[in-house]
Amino acid sequence: MYLRTTKRQNKDGSVVEYYQLAHNVWNQQSNQAVAKIIHNFGRADELDRDSLVRLCKSIARVCGVEVNEITASQEPRLASRDKDILPDEVKLIQTQELGTVIALEVLWERLGIASALKKIIKQQGYNEAYERALLAMTANRLCEPESKLGVWDRWLSKVYLPSCQGLKLDQMYEAMDFLHAHSSAVEEAVVFRTAHLFNLDVDLIFYDTTTAAFAIDEEDNGGLRQFGRPKNGVWIP
Repeated sequence: MYLRTTKRQNKDGSVVEYYQLAHNVWNQQSNQAVAKIIHNFGRADELDRDSLVRLCKSIARVCGVEVNEITASQEPRLASRDKDILPDEVKLIQTQELGTVIALEVLWERLGIASALKKIIKQQGYNEAYERALLAMTANRLCEPESKLGVWDRWLSKVYLPSCQGLKLDQMYEAMDFLHAHSSAVEEAVVFRTAHLFNLDVDLIFYDTTTAAFAIDEEDNGGLRQFGRPKNGVWIP
């Protein structure tokens, strides 16, 4: 269980922050953890701070720990750690995640996904924004999984992906249809782009056999091959 922060960008460019009490639950259909909202605290700028303090103290009492309350004047010093406090005339308006999404964007380029998508888009006359929309949704899936609406409405304002900031919601949905229609061509391009990696001299190779299965007439006596159900849930006749 954790305190979840979401942000919403208004049409005038202002950003509103919200606090929610949430915990992660496993979704068997998508095979991934998703956030389940337990309670909405509302807007951060309208939050009843005393109620949160009481909640913290109540949890701390049960856990046998002590909560040291921080006053408003101490918060900037705590947030800045060892750095100097910002001058009074400087106001922190918004922060954005940088490192993870930049690393993912570099991988997107190096694996040839971007070039493969752009080539198909140019040949078939699709909207150029589809490639950026797919990057945004892929990065979100690896960082903080949201729906397409959530990526467009909330998540993009929290990360530094300037090339994705002008995306429209309908482009998110259309990009998925585009990818579904041309997934084989993209996969083939990525395979040829990365095939040379298997020619490298390596000391150890990890091979994923999650969905590998075989059929036998009799089990090994204390050996590797034992009767059971394959992890992918498919029986082999």
